Amino acid sequence: MPEPKPVEALSEAEAAAELTQLADEIAAHDIRYYQEEAPSVSDAEYDALKLRNAALEARFPQLVRENSPTWRVGAPRAASFAPVEHGVPMLSLDNAFSDDDAREFDARVRRFLRLEGETIGYTAEPKIDGLSASLRYERGVFVQGATRGDGRVGEDVTDNLKTIGEIPRALRGDDWPDVIEVRGEVYFGHDDFAALNEAAVAAGQRTYVNPRNAASGSLRQIDPRITAQRRLRFFAYAWGSVSRPFAETQWQALEALRRWGFLVTPQARRVENADGLLAAYAEMERLRPRLNFDIDGVVYKVDRLDWQQRLGFVSRSPRWAVARKFPAQQARTILNAIDLQVGRTGAVTPVARLQSVTVGGVVVENATLHNADEIARKDIRVGDTVIVQRAGDVIPQVVGVVLDERPAGAEAFEFPTRCPCPLATPLARDVQGEDAEGNSIYGVVRRCTGEFACPFQRVEHLIHFVSRRAFDIEGLGVKQLQAFYDEDLIREPADIFRLARNEAAIAALKEREGYGETSVRNLVNSIESRRRIPLDRFINALGVRHVGETTALALARGYGSASAFLAAMDKVAAGEADAVAELDAFDQIGPAVIEATAAYFAEDHNRRIVAELVAEIAIEDVERPKTDTAVAGKTVVFTGSLERLTRDEAKAQAEALGAKVASSVSRKTDLVVAGPGAGSKLKAAADLGVKVLTEDEWLALVGG
Repeated sequence: MPEPKPVEALSEAEAAAELTQLADEIAAHDIRYYQEEAPSVSDAEYDALKLRNAALEARFPQLVRENSPTWRVGAPRAASFAPVEHGVPMLSLDNAFSDDDAREFDARVRRFLRLEGETIGYTAEPKIDGLSASLRYERGVFVQGATRGDGRVGEDVTDNLKTIGEIPRALRGDDWPDVIEVRGEVYFGHDDFAALNEAAVAAGQRTYVNPRNAASGSLRQIDPRITAQRRLRFFAYAWGSVSRPFAETQWQALEALRRWGFLVTPQARRVENADGLLAAYAEMERLRPRLNFDIDGVVYKVDRLDWQQRLGFVSRSPRWAVARKFPAQQARTILNAIDLQVGRTGAVTPVARLQSVTVGGVVVENATLHNADEIARKDIRVGDTVIVQRAGDVIPQVVGVVLDERPAGAEAFEFPTRCPCPLATPLARDVQGEDAEGNSIYGVVRRCTGEFACPFQRVEHLIHFVSRRAFDIEGLGVKQLQAFYDEDLIREPADIFRLARNEAAIAALKEREGYGETSVRNLVNSIESRRRIPLDRFINALGVRHVGETTALALARGYGSASAFLAAMDKVAAGEADAVAELDAFDQIGPAVIEATAAYFAEDHNRRIVAELVAEIAIEDVERPKTDTAVAGKTVVFTGSLERLTRDEAKAQAEALGAKVASSVSRKTDLVVAGPGAGSKLKAAADLGVKVLTEDEWLALVGG
């Protein structure tokens, strides 16, 4: 990936666009990490996104969005569990990444408290890589447990937490407060995690990628009996609501938690000043490989609780604590080969085939090499000894080469000019603009030009077509689709629906190993249940480049029906100016989408595939917004805290009445609805002369 433009070199418009993209990207990563237990980027990559967002907001404070990641902790609770509002929010910590960052933390504490030259005590506690939980005790008895959720509201997992032997049902002793919320981390030991995955493999079930995901998935089971079968553990390290003070320092508090029956990490230390912080980090880094549980850093906390209270909080983090992150775990191994994988949009990604190596407790045999430019920049060659990194135990990547160990005769890798598919179609690089001399500027991605003719892309298109956000057809996973494709049963989307009524093919499926009467009947029923599809899902399922869920919904709302959408796409493909102008006027549609839709529908093969699909299904029209209301056709921005409506309700109401809802204020904005706490958007409205309404005035305008 090319280096992003320096923040100081960005215009306000460029910064606004990037903040919008970052907010959506980070929110999606939060959901995958906290709810789905399936992170798709490393901790380091995620931290880089958050740091970039913070830098942009610092330079352009007027652009801070209400859905800014700065103001969010974790992800919203899942609907499967009852909500639990935390008495004291479970906040996140700021990160430190170097010795200099640790020294600066100590210096900030000293400046704030005016303690230059004095000794400051800290606790240094291992940062357990598990799932945060809060346990409420009343009169010493455990009465309720919750996950962190979004930091303010978590999920009620009381019954599941009761299955963990290291969580006491009743506190020992008699010196505990009448009410206290004990906080800590639910985690898996390495040996128990290995046993869990071994049992899953034996039972033919999915395995977990790392102990953190396993802990999250195990604690958030609907059936507590499943949780009870898994050896979850718990370390206590903090507290939330408390009916009375019970300690004067963080260290005394940890001792109290031990007395009451909790396990507290034995590696925790009390240290003094910046030198003590650095020494504790070095010691924890040395101990890390020998621990039976994962840690991803060290948490520094000011020891005295009265000083913690004086220091207070900034944004969503305490001033009195910081998380010092470890660098990504790495290992050395041999690069045996470089293969190419072709994605749905034709992007060709090089993949390193490695001699097996264990990194962070996980066996790694494959790693991404990103793109041709990255291979050339790092001078990666087959046969090299390479350094492999699994930051956050997610996607392995090759971060460098050990040049001293390069074998004689190792040749520089030449990226192919043709797709590895049987058709060997040419690869092309995206043109991203022109330089001052008019020369084309190319992106780093090589892309197969074969589109649906490329068998690799066709299978990826089919996988996308049946995915949860598109047609959502159960029973057609990657393995099934690949097998059906190889056997000519399913070559394009319409074939899926033809298969469901092909009696000979269905009868043959019932005789295949791994199938049977029930599984085939379920597959047919799943396909048949998707013959009726909303327009936005249909558009998303087509797999047009740059057209995802949000853009598909905008197109569906813009055209209203499949017939109108397809007729308009034919005109856009033909370059008709009026049709292109109409598409360009839709919210969230820009040049990239216009170019991609035109290219897609200009291809005869694509048009035939779409026509045959349409013949097999029924596509539901979009309910058209009203045009006879006081806000029809107007662009509305909601800001601040709404008291009578939720933000989602307000947006849905406005769109149902024919209004367009925007996330930022511009000269095209007609109305701003402002509640308490409105900030930069209210100022922007005043600067631009945009009419501002209170929530009550808005409800009166639209009829309640």
